[in-house]
Amino acid sequence: MTEQPQSSGGLNRLLMVFLGVFAVAAGIWLGLLFYGGGFDPKSIAGDLKAATLLSPPKSLEDFTLTDQDNRPLGPNALKGRWTFVAFGYTHCPDICPTMMATFDALEQELAKSGAGPQPDFLFVSVDPERDTPERVGEYVAYFNPRIRGATADHEVLRPLTAQLGVLYRRSDDQETAMGYLVDHSASILLLDPQARLSAIFSTPHNPQTMAEDFRTISSHSESKPQR
Repeated sequence: MTEQPQSSGGLNRLLMVFLGVFAVAAGIWLGLLFYGGGFDPKSIAGDLKAATLLSPPKSLEDFTLTDQDNRPLGPNALKGRWTFVAFGYTHCPDICPTMMATFDALEQELAKSGAGPQPDFLFVSVDPERDTPERVGEYVAYFNPRIRGATADHEVLRPLTAQLGVLYRRSDDQETAMGYLVDHSASILLLDPQARLSAIFSTPHNPQTMAEDFRTISSHSESKPQR
């Protein structure tokens, strides 16, 4: 019995089905690779020396600070670039000057390499009774003009710091020549270009190590910074 040849139309349909399935699979793979699923924070966690990476990054509820130029500063203003954030106050005797010196050294370290995204730096005062936006601006400019200063009333600061895991409280039982002290967290936070909490740098802070970790995080992140 002579075997009947298959029709070319049937073969073409089979080929089209195969190509369609392949195209869908390739599209899914590329989408995962470039738009989120391709970046697994666990895959780089072992390469980080100082940073604690959040997986996934934590989105923040809306807030409005006032920056050093008396302009509103919220999540939308922070989107598009990476931002290192520290909380403190201008009368701080030790921790805050050290953090600002770290910001200065980190900014210079990253600028020196010239490769990859250049982040922003933000210092938020949790002492609005004494720190006006202008005073915060003068304070940060002393260390590095690229550091941005901001503050807000406690009604804004408390929900924001709670979201970020930052603690602060006025210490009335401790008085110095500069007045009362404010106890606060000394960690430096990293927000990604979607204004989400991406990583936490606990003390002690080493600018060189932080720069290395930042390059690792930003180069593997699903959120590609924009200049």
